[in-house]
Amino acid sequence: METEGKRVYVYGGEEKGAPLVVVNTFQGDGREIYGAATEMTDSSFTLAVVGDIDWNHEMAPWESPPVFKGESAFTAGAEEYLNKLTNSIIPAIKQEHSLDPEYLVIAGYSLAGLFALYSLYRTDVFARAVSASGSLWFPGFEDFSNENAFLKMPDKVYFSLGDKEKNTKNKLLGQVEDRTRNIYNSYKENGIDTVFELNPGNHFQKPDWRLAKGIVWILQRN
Repeated sequence: METEGKRVYVYGGEEKGAPLVVVNTFQGDGREIYGAATEMTDSSFTLAVVGDIDWNHEMAPWESPPVFKGESAFTAGAEEYLNKLTNSIIPAIKQEHSLDPEYLVIAGYSLAGLFALYSLYRTDVFARAVSASGSLWFPGFEDFSNENAFLKMPDKVYFSLGDKEKNTKNKLLGQVEDRTRNIYNSYKENGIDTVFELNPGNHFQKPDWRLAKGIVWILQRN
């Protein structure tokens, strides 16, 4: 389906009350994510993958210079996109597929993993979140998470990274594991059901599998 200029790919949906997992991506249709997740769990869920994301704009919570010379800067479009996602795109998905989900999950990889956590502070729509190899190195985000309250306390939050992601010459990106651990520990201390997992490899290895792994954990009842 298409809505708000985005192509949306929906998988599952046979059980109308099953949890709805929303993933944002700039490329791909999410078929591999759904396939990997369904191989790992018998839990029923609907996966909605929103494509055509303007990555450095719609996933960025505020302005920030580019990480590498010659790349695009981050241009603070997350708030506008989040409003579009929660007020238009998700309602359209639910209407199109006659869904009445038990709860909603926001999940993402890399910058979309950052956006997933940011969403918890800006809307009460999502009960759970997955940040797989999330870009939690993003300047100011750790301070933001410490200084702001959730609009609704999440039930569960999943964190993961590749075990080699911190091994980079870029000083900013090299902070990712420390910052992820700090945020994870803060959530855990506040009583949130959370986990932080390290997967083999760098940032670019098996992203669909890593995201699927997080989705499977977040769907667990306990």
